[in-house]
Amino acid sequence: MPTTDVSPTDSTVAAPADQGRAVISAVDLILAEHTGVAARRASSPDTAASLAVMAERLRAADRVFVLGAGRSGLALRMTAMRLMHLGLTVHVVGDVSTPAITATDALLVASGSGSTAGTVRAAETARSVGASVLVLTTAAESPLADLAAVSVVIPAAQKQDHGGTLSAQYSGALFEQAVMVIGDALFHTLWQASGATADELWPRHANLE
Repeated sequence: MPTTDVSPTDSTVAAPADQGRAVISAVDLILAEHTGVAARRASSPDTAASLAVMAERLRAADRVFVLGAGRSGLALRMTAMRLMHLGLTVHVVGDVSTPAITATDALLVASGSGSTAGTVRAAETARSVGASVLVLTTAAESPLADLAAVSVVIPAAQKQDHGGTLSAQYSGALFEQAVMVIGDALFHTLWQASGATADELWPRHANLE
């Protein structure tokens, strides 16, 4: 096949560099948005108290169930893995091996809108049996927040908020990223309080990969 020589000044060479700078700019934007989310959370007098209660409910539960639709659910799966590494008994709702939830358990659930039908129904079931419902959402006034034993409101755009006021990112990206960060922060806090070393957690990492 014939080949085409490309000079260093050709636009096909310059384009990747421009795209790389665009990616770096996007990283800066995302980090700045999370700094803004953290600052808004810190300014809320209820946030620290809610996070403290959430951490304690997770620690004290016999079992932790996690649930979220779409990307929110994927973010919470990361939290589920870390809490398992800590030694908690954790189940992801929807997995075939997930048992029935009971009064001594906790359901950790994330929904930006707080009104996702399947998520709300699961929270209703959990609450009806006496389990602790722990909610991450953007909507303080929502069916899911109303069911919560404790809720943390994340000041991020909802999925269909395309106005760019709270986030320049697409759809609910900032919320979903914040769910992952808060999940890691809850894990880190519980880990530090446990006094366990990283070496003590390591044997719980999967060895069937």
